[in-house]
Amino acid sequence: MAQLTNDDVRHLAKELGVKFIRLQFTDIFGVLKNVSITVEQLDKALNGEMMFDGSSIEGFVRIEESDMYLRPDPATFVVFPWRPRDGAVARLICDIYNADGTPFIGDPRYVLKRVIAEAREMGFTMNVGPEAEFFLFHVDSDGRPTTITHDRAGYFDLTPVDLGEDARRDMVLTLEQMGFEIEASHHEVAPGQHEIDFKYADALDTADKVVTFKFVVRTIAQRHGLHATFMPKPIFGIAGSGMHLNQSLMKNGENAFYDPQAPLQLSDTALYYIGGLMKHARAIAAITNPTVNSYKRLVSGYEAPVYIAWSSRNRSPLIRIPAKRGQSTRIELRSPDPSCNPYLALAVCLAAGLDGIKNRILPPPPCDCNIYEMSAREREERGIGCLPESLKEALDELERDEVIKEALGPHVYSRFMEAKRIEWDRYRVQVHPWEIEEYLTKY
Repeated sequence: MAQLTNDDVRHLAKELGVKFIRLQFTDIFGVLKNVSITVEQLDKALNGEMMFDGSSIEGFVRIEESDMYLRPDPATFVVFPWRPRDGAVARLICDIYNADGTPFIGDPRYVLKRVIAEAREMGFTMNVGPEAEFFLFHVDSDGRPTTITHDRAGYFDLTPVDLGEDARRDMVLTLEQMGFEIEASHHEVAPGQHEIDFKYADALDTADKVVTFKFVVRTIAQRHGLHATFMPKPIFGIAGSGMHLNQSLMKNGENAFYDPQAPLQLSDTALYYIGGLMKHARAIAAITNPTVNSYKRLVSGYEAPVYIAWSSRNRSPLIRIPAKRGQSTRIELRSPDPSCNPYLALAVCLAAGLDGIKNRILPPPPCDCNIYEMSAREREERGIGCLPESLKEALDELERDEVIKEALGPHVYSRFMEAKRIEWDRYRVQVHPWEIEEYLTKY
C-alpha cells in the first residue's frame, strides 16, 4: 500500500469531510493518549507545530522541561468509521519531539524506531503478526465493568452459544474499514474470551495497529453494552489472555529465517534469533508481561508458557515454530500478553534476536515432548529454565540485562522501573481476599 504524504492527508481530510482530528501517542505503559484538534489546525499539526505538556504524561518529563511537540506520521491517517460521516473524526499517530527539534528518547515509538534502525544496518527488517486475546464482560446497572461473561462458549464455538459474536463481527468490520486485513476471528478457550488476528506487517506498522486494535475493540464493545478488557488474567481458574507474537526477519526481499537445506528448514539466522530470545527471555518478561496480574497467567495448566524452551512440535514451550515454510517461516513467541506496550515489546524482542545473531547464540536442541509432564530434575538436566514467577522477579532480571536496558534507553528504562517497583510494592502490602479467607478463622 502506498504511504500517505502530508499532502495526501490534507486532501483526504477535505474529501472525507473530516471536522476533528485526534493526534494520538502512548505513554510508556502503552496507554493511548490523544490531543483533539479541528481540521483548521491540521496544517499546523502536519508542520510539527502542535505543542503539549509532557509533564502530565506518565513516564515522560518533569514540569520544568514539559514543552513537547507532536509530529504526526501521515501514514497513520484514518477516519473512525463509527463516527458520523457529517463532521467525521480522523486520527494520526504522532512521534514526540523535544522543543529543540530532537526526537524525545522517552517516546515508546522512538524506542522501537531506534532498534528497527539497528536491524536495518544489519540488513534486516522485522515482520510481526500478533494474536491478541481479550474478554468481553457485562457491565452493571451503573455501567461499571463486571467479570460476568455473556456466554458459556468454548474454543471456536459459534452463535447461539456465543453472544459476543455480534460485537466481534462489528469489531472485524470496523477494523477492516480502517485498513486492517483480518485473518481470523474466533471464540477462545475461556467463556467470554475472544481472539481477532490480523495480517503481519513490519514492526512499526504492527505496533501502531495493536494500539489501534485495542482502542477499536473497547469502543465497539462499549457500543454493544459490553466491557472489553485486555487484562491478562481477569478470572481465576480459566485461561488468561495472551498476545502471541509471530516474528520473522526479511533480508533482500527474502525470509531470512528460511533455509530449505537446513534441519527443520530453519536458517542459522533463525536459530541465533531464537537463541537471543531465549537468553533474554527472563528480562524481556518485564516488558512483555508488565503487570502484577501478568504472572497469574504464566502458570502451568492454562495454555500459557512457563518454561524457556522451543519446539516445532508442541505448544507447551515459550517459542513455537509454526509448520509453514518459505516466505511464511516464522517463530511464535507465546509469553507476551496484551497489557504490554507494543512499541516496547517489539523493541525488546527485536533487540534480543539481533543480539543472538550478532553473537551467534545457538539455542539448546528443540524440546518436542510435553514439558509440563517432566519432573523438575528432568527439566534441570535438559537445561530448561522458567520465566519469572512475579513482576518483582522480572524487574530484577531486567535490571541485570544490559542488552535489553540499552534497547529501552536510559529514560524509558529508569521511568519504567521506578513506576513498576512502586506498582509491585503497592500490591505487596495489600491484604488480599484470599488471605482473609485462608487465615482469618484459622489463626
